[in-house]
Amino acid sequence: MPKLSLMFEGKTVKEVPIGTRPITIGRSPDNDLPVDNLAVSNHHARVYYEGARLVVEDLDSLNGTFVNDLRVERATLHDGDSIHIGKHYIKVDASHDAPVPYDMGRKTAAPAINETMVLDTKARRQMLQQAAAMGERTQFASGRIKVPTIVVLSGNTANKEYILTNKLTTIGKSAMATVRLKGWFKPQMAAQISQRDDGYYIGPGDKTPTVNGTPIPGPTRLSDGDLIDVCGVRLNFIFRE
Repeated sequence: MPKLSLMFEGKTVKEVPIGTRPITIGRSPDNDLPVDNLAVSNHHARVYYEGARLVVEDLDSLNGTFVNDLRVERATLHDGDSIHIGKHYIKVDASHDAPVPYDMGRKTAAPAINETMVLDTKARRQMLQQAAAMGERTQFASGRIKVPTIVVLSGNTANKEYILTNKLTTIGKSAMATVRLKGWFKPQMAAQISQRDDGYYIGPGDKTPTVNGTPIPGPTRLSDGDLIDVCGVRLNFIFRE
């Protein structure tokens, strides 16, 4: 069974296996992985299976969640990835078991905890420089409507976030492109995302994009949290609620 290892200064603080129930991470002691650090929000993030994919999701934390030094709201995890939260990081190990059984019972209620402290360290500043300045997050009314969104994590584009409202979303330098790439040598149409009955598919244009580090051979269905790289730009495909 895959496991998560909470690390601090190179030492393992705690390990938990990943089962069918989401693993919660945060400063409150009722979390599965409690992190004793004021830079960590009470309920900071969670890790869970979505079908066959392992996913990490930020829970509107103050200081953000980073996967391999890139800030994410939701992303697919792979063996060997590192989740950075505050001054701690969590190793994803899909090939070894946790050494102790995990208590799947009811959690205890969390006591009141002091306010989260804004983390301002060199490491976080470096990670934020790599991530796009996302600004204030849009607040949606309560409900279960999922809004397909492209978040620009790095690279030069006209905007930092795009809501996919059309059947076809194009990525390139063209004035007609939805995701406008900036730069002299960017292609007019690098890639495109099309909406089909069963989801959203990305296909190559003048360039072949990669999804989660793998070049796509043709139109490829996107999953919530996928990372797209094309022409020096990194994009995060997510569904907002």
